[in-house]
Amino acid sequence: MEHYLDNSATTKVCPEAAEAALRAMTEIYGNPSSTHTLGRNAAKLLDKARRQVASAMGCQPTELVFTSCGSESDNWALIKGAEYMSRKGKHIISSYVEHDAIRKSLDELEARGFEVTRLMPDAAGAITVESVLGALREDTILVSLMLVNNETGAVTDIAAISKALKKAGSIALIHTDAVQAFMKIPFSAKTLGADMISVSGHKIHAPKGIGALYIRNGVKLKPFIVGGGQESGRRAGTEAMPQIAAFGEACETALAHINENCARMAELKAYIISTLTSAIPELTYVDTPAPHILSISLPGFRSEVLMNFLEAKEVYVSKSSACKKGGRSHVLEAIGLSSKTIDGAVRIGLSRFTTQEDADALCAGLIEAHNTLAHR
Repeated sequence: MEHYLDNSATTKVCPEAAEAALRAMTEIYGNPSSTHTLGRNAAKLLDKARRQVASAMGCQPTELVFTSCGSESDNWALIKGAEYMSRKGKHIISSYVEHDAIRKSLDELEARGFEVTRLMPDAAGAITVESVLGALREDTILVSLMLVNNETGAVTDIAAISKALKKAGSIALIHTDAVQAFMKIPFSAKTLGADMISVSGHKIHAPKGIGALYIRNGVKLKPFIVGGGQESGRRAGTEAMPQIAAFGEACETALAHINENCARMAELKAYIISTLTSAIPELTYVDTPAPHILSISLPGFRSEVLMNFLEAKEVYVSKSSACKKGGRSHVLEAIGLSSKTIDGAVRIGLSRFTTQEDADALCAGLIEAHNTLAHR
């Protein structure tokens, strides 16, 4: 029996999303920009999906632009956000524990003459308000910090950072990569106070290939992809209607049960920690508040060996971010873990579909791996 615990890499598409995608491919298949009946029907479906996603994000539909993924949303927010603010300054604040979509966008901006201050995280991977204020300058034009860290589950208090920047009179735009937070911890665009928020569909049981960028009304970002006038002229290219329709349904379904889903994932996470630390005294973990991400380590073991042992039992976890393709975790290095701990780390990702049986299979597999491999 399969036990999938790599939900931070991607999630299984939920039935509601799959049905919506199929309907968009086989029934409401017109181009939303076409003026005939099939096009108008597709445009209505597009509007519905935008309202569904906007409702889940707590924003106005006019503030939401569909993208191909979280990485595109991140790239657009940083590069065009910096360009938009460039007349007022060239300084950007971010951190050492961001996703590569942010890190490489920052590298690109530095090559264009912007100055980037990368903040060190706390021991869990979060960025403090004090560190942001300590780096703030009069010419700071953009602050980009991840809401929930994709490897540790650390939560950065974006709302508090936003309030602190406003109190300090800063002109900086605030962007947050909320890909791992969306529908996993309750938040809204209004309560966060961010100017731009990146989210992705395949982390919340929608298909891959769809994301969105919240752009607060009044922020005039130039398009990242130019061509036609789709998305009110903000992103060119025919809308990916099957993915968009699926994203909308996934959001509506998740939003309806977000509190109970978060509570159940938190219970499973606590159960896994308790079970493993009782059975394996030397096991360590990063203590974080996000209910769905758990980074553990068996120092002295190799991540790849543990993952292979578990895979043989149809238990699936990961080493770090899937985007790194097995590379060493810059996040775990930044929070100060030893090389031995990093080399034995695995990431466990829960979802609303994760069961007690999945948690038991994971624990049993890791305990067996520890007891078996320790004697080799």
